[in-house]
Parts: sequence; structure tokens; C-alpha cells
Amino acid sequence: MAAAAATAASKGNGGGGGRAGAGEASSSRKKKGPGPLATAYLVIYNVVMTAGWLVIAVGLVRAYLAKGSYHSLYYSIEKPLKFFQTGALLEILHCAIGIVPSSVVLTSFQVMSRVFLIWAVTHSVKEVQSEDSVLLFVIAWTVTEITRYSFYTFSLLNHLPYLIKWARYTLFIVLYPMGVSGELLTIYAALPFVRQAGLYSISLPNKYNFSFDYYAFLILIMISYIPIFPQLYFHMIHQRRKILSHTEEHKKFE
Repeated sequence: MAAAAATAASKGNGGGGGRAGAGEASSSRKKKGPGPLATAYLVIYNVVMTAGWLVIAVGLVRAYLAKGSYHSLYYSIEKPLKFFQTGALLEILHCAIGIVPSSVVLTSFQVMSRVFLIWAVTHSVKEVQSEDSVLLFVIAWTVTEITRYSFYTFSLLNHLPYLIKWARYTLFIVLYPMGVSGELLTIYAALPFVRQAGLYSISLPNKYNFSFDYYAFLILIMISYIPIFPQLYFHMIHQRRKILSHTEEHKKFE
């Protein structure tokens, strides 16, 4: 899930590192882009996803203004959040059929980790939905995805404003740690409820002679952040320097 938080920068996240979910071409090497039909589809997909995350952002702001508090804002955007985050599963298909030049395995991991957090943790453990940590990762994801999908849209149209490019390769500096913190705190908050209810756990004996401890599985996921987070974060810092410095050099010669 740490990888999923990385959509903000070199992801293509987002996030920010490896996921090029819907149409980002590498700046370091020239690749043949998708055909006209695929490009039209990807533009539509990215516009819809940008609009969807904007709906989530507006929903958060409206709920905050109405309530006068940031507590429990998740309920005001729960449905669109689930819909548009689950809609990112199409990005795996984009990679699989070749209209986006990204790793199917990496994209699958990054997309599924977010979908897992939404459905297998936040949705399944109702008690955590009012936690402030949920709002933390929701805000980080929202800003990241609005930036990322806008970036893809303008890139596909060959008209990328520098501000959007700068935002994609800069905002992750704050958003990535913010999102990861929210994810970890949410999983941690879910642990006692998962253990008490035996959620998704399978005990022996059973006819399949198989056991699964969902509580231990969530702990392992949390531990996995330790090696993944620093590696991705510093990789994105490196990508930012390379891409933005290249842009600045290009401007000097114009």
C-alpha cells in the first residue's frame, strides 16, 4: 500500500514511481504512443477520473463547511470514493492490452493495494470510518489523483502546462508521507476489531486443512511499508530532479 500512495510523481501513483495508469509516456525515452482510438478512449477515461476525484474534493469541502468539523467526513464521500478508486482497476487492463506502456505487475500491485484498503479495511471495519486517519489518506489520494489524471489528459493531448507537470513531480513530497501515515494509522485502528470479530480469518480444523489469520496479514502489510516507503520516496525525489531539471534546460534553449 505504500507503493499505492506513490501516485504523485514517478508513478507512470501515483502516487507517484511506477504506475502509468492511463497514458503517461516516459520523458527519458521516446515510445510509440497509442493509436487514435486508444488515445481518444484514454483521454475520455482520464477526464472522467479527473472529474470523479474533483467531485470527491468538492464533497469534502461542502461537508466540512456544513458540519464545521473535519471529523467523520468520510461518510460524505464514501460512495464516489469507492466508485472511482475501484474504477482504477481499468488501468491494469490498459497495461495488459498494451495501450499504456507500463508494467502490468507493478500497476496491479499499486491499484489493488488501494482497492484493498478501501474495501477490505475501511469498508469491512465500520469502526474505523470515523477515524481522522481515513481523512488523512483520502485527502492525499484526492489531490494526488486530480493532479495525476490531469497530467495524463494534457500529456495525451500534447499540451501539458508546466504548472501541472510541476505539481505532479512536487506535491508528492508532502502527499506521499501524508497518505502513507493515514493508511498505516487506519490499518492499526482496524486491528483490534479484526481480532475480536475474527474477520476474514479461517481456523483449523476444516475440510481444506487451511488456516488464515487476517489480523496477522494486516500486521505483515504494515511491516512491508518499512522497506518500501523509503525506496519509493527517494526514487521519486530522483525522478523529480531529473524531469524538472530537464524541463528547465529545455526552456533555456527555447
